[in-house]
Amino acid sequence: MIQLTENAVNKVKNFATQSADYQGKDFRIYVEGGGCSGFSYGFTFDDKKDDDEINEAGEIRILIDPQSAKYLAGSKVDYIDDFRGSGFVIENPNTKGSCGCGSSVSF
Repeated sequence: MIQLTENAVNKVKNFATQSADYQGKDFRIYVEGGGCSGFSYGFTFDDKKDDDEINEAGEIRILIDPQSAKYLAGSKVDYIDDFRGSGFVIENPNTKGSCGCGSSVSF
């Protein structure tokens, strides 16, 4: 199960209204290979696939593929906008480490 903070839900809703390509699609969170520490997170709007896990936060449906689900279980997603920059950040109890720049993690 993944959780989204109120900030994250509001930002996803905001992004969803910015492009016709996002209309009718759900919010996908995934883990992919790459980055200094081995894995990085990804966010996109997408159509549901047959084997996706579905989580809900507010009015947002969150899609997670089976491979990513095992890495993301118990995570909390927030959206920050401060002097360091802006973007989605994940508090993930499954990570063993992260790189110095904070853009990738290890499991």
